[in-house]
Amino acid sequence: MATAPVDGVTETSVIPGITADGALYPIEKMEAHRQGALHLAVSVFVMSRDAVLLQRRALTKYHCGGLWANTCCSHPHWDEAPSDSAARRLYEELGITLPLRACNVVEYKARVTDGLWEHERVHIFRGEAPATMQIMPNAAEVLETRWASVAELRKAVRINPEIYAPWFRIYLERWDELGL
Repeated sequence: MATAPVDGVTETSVIPGITADGALYPIEKMEAHRQGALHLAVSVFVMSRDAVLLQRRALTKYHCGGLWANTCCSHPHWDEAPSDSAARRLYEELGITLPLRACNVVEYKARVTDGLWEHERVHIFRGEAPATMQIMPNAAEVLETRWASVAELRKAVRINPEIYAPWFRIYLERWDELGL
């Protein structure tokens, strides 16, 4: 039985899981999140000088709905390169097409909502854009967007951490590791 699309893929979509020795294997996306299995992911940061474009996740997202996060996050399909996934999801979520530069690969594990885990090896990408760039959010993915400097975000997260996605709080703590 087919399921409705969730984050550009279905709940039964196959993504690349990662074994202890680094080999990739196919795993259903929701199963990876239920198990807390290490898997591949992408995160995009669209920057305008020192400001990053944030998105507030749609309330209907399968986890962390309504929370603020970086510009775009997703998982490559089983047969998709991380760079292709990053560009695809940036367009699907925000209607943005721009060159992306691969920055670094980081790993983290965090409990999210509804008993799910993010245990990801994340390919980080950066895009440059003017703050006046036209953004066309997909309402099924994004509730709203805004620009903020890293300094502003660090202060805001200290005051109201609960309105930011767990991985985004980790990214702010480990900002220098992202290679942006």
